[in-house]
Amino acid sequence: MSFLKAEWRKLILANYKVEPELLKPYLPYGTELDLWQDSCYLSLVGFMFVNTKVKGVKIPFHVNFEEVNLRFYVRHLQNGEWKRGVVFIKEIVPKPAITFIANKLYKENYQTLPMKHIWFEDDKSLNVIYEWRMKNNWYKLAANCDPNPNTIQPDSEAAFITEHYWGYTHNDSTTSTEYEVTHPTWKTYPINHYVIDVDFAAVYGKRFGTLSSKEPTSVMLAEGSQITVENKRIIKSII
Repeated sequence: MSFLKAEWRKLILANYKVEPELLKPYLPYGTELDLWQDSCYLSLVGFMFVNTKVKGVKIPFHVNFEEVNLRFYVRHLQNGEWKRGVVFIKEIVPKPAITFIANKLYKENYQTLPMKHIWFEDDKSLNVIYEWRMKNNWYKLAANCDPNPNTIQPDSEAAFITEHYWGYTHNDSTTSTEYEVTHPTWKTYPINHYVIDVDFAAVYGKRFGTLSSKEPTSVMLAEGSQITVENKRIIKSII
């Protein structure tokens, strides 16, 4: 049985090209940075968890909720084949039980904060807004889009960003945790305009502060789909 089943819906992905040295300290054991056309990417992602089940059970008041995360892209070599995955700098959710489970069982860096979202659509546009509050400041990730989605094309930037199907977390210098995420290829909505109102230094630490004044390389809105998160395994040094 999958550890978690849910839907990830209306994912805003703001993607930044950054220097590899920024992210190397966060690399889990057994992974290396995965590049897109020789560039290193870091993404700010906001979306909704919908119809969430843990081990087949819906936890009351924890079925539908927002998440905002900051993540980057890695790969792990196993049996001569590369597994492409993501590493999270931090994941923000509004539910403390989610934070406890993810941090305890999967060694992730979750934080519980007040959050809210707005979705609204008319004939001309789709609007998606995610907000979260830290120390009395509300931060926002929002996108206005054409309401007609397009299928993501193979070997595109959008495919690189959305089609990393493994998660990796740092345990210590000789071990890391790996888990699989499954979902079909998504569709994306053409972006008209976006808003990113985030103090990256306050939310993610001074190391990421320069992102506050930097325009993203690209912004996407993916519809999302049903997903599963499979049970974890430990990657260990054999030395």
